[in-house]
Amino acid sequence: MRPNNRSAKRAQRKVRIAGHEVEMNVVSLIDIFAILVFYLLVSALTVEVLPSPNALQLPKSVVKEQPKQTSVVMITKADILVDNVRIMGTDEAQAAPGNVLDALKGELLRAPLQRNEAQPDVITRGDINIMADKAIPYAVLKKVMATCTDARYAKIALTVVEKKGGAS
Repeated sequence: MRPNNRSAKRAQRKVRIAGHEVEMNVVSLIDIFAILVFYLLVSALTVEVLPSPNALQLPKSVVKEQPKQTSVVMITKADILVDNVRIMGTDEAQAAPGNVLDALKGELLRAPLQRNEAQPDVITRGDINIMADKAIPYAVLKKVMATCTDARYAKIALTVVEKKGGAS
């Protein structure tokens, strides 16, 4: 006698399946884990941690884009450093005549020239990041920025600490 209603057929199917071992296909699960590992590796490698010496107290601001891997000019209360190498004192920079700091420019000119991706006919030294203590006089910061511009850096970024609750 064969059952005609659906629930009886379903019950018979469950009894038949319960007696057999069920094979599990793990290929798609392995693919998902491989993609997850690849994503985590790529996203972990794109994070850049800039050196944050205790001598600097960075200003706070809203961060709109992440910094790129570039040369770093640090302006502490006592010194101006390029990639952690002391170039000159902050007092010397403030007392220097004109807007361009010759010692700093000499160090910045060591970076190779490169073509601008957005404008292939423009040749620059790329981007530079300035980390300055928030107590540094604006005149010193202005001279450092003018020197970076004179050394043909295309984009000058100022490093800040992200404010909590700032716009993304």
